[in-house]
Amino acid sequence: MKARIKWNEGVSFVAETGSGHAIVLDGATDAGGRNLGPRPMELVLAGTAACTAFDVVWILRKARQVVSDCVVEADAERAADDPKVFTRIHLKYRVAGTGLNRAQVERAVKLSKEKYCSATLMLAKTAEISVEIAIDEAAPS
Repeated sequence: MKARIKWNEGVSFVAETGSGHAIVLDGATDAGGRNLGPRPMELVLAGTAACTAFDVVWILRKARQVVSDCVVEADAERAADDPKVFTRIHLKYRVAGTGLNRAQVERAVKLSKEKYCSATLMLAKTAEISVEIAIDEAAPS
């Protein structure tokens, strides 16, 4: 895996991923930024939520669960002093589908958190990670 970060101006950068995608990152105005893109740590948190969401959907599909939607909301706190690592992360999973088995959804979240999601496993070294699960029955089509 590779990434390339190029400085634009002020505290604005363009990140180019090894898969060929680009993202503009910028700082807050009080740090010299122009708010042109997300902050780097926001991307770390968003990437973590995406990583675990990917796992949960993948695990549920393998378990033959009919998933129609999966949203992970991430809320984090950071240390007051540098390095301002994440100290607490709460992940709220909202999974929708037809006839979802709660035990299967809970198992998928647990497997993601404890075995498959590289991001949550790394961040658990500095942050307490808690989870919450809501299951919605999908509307009939």
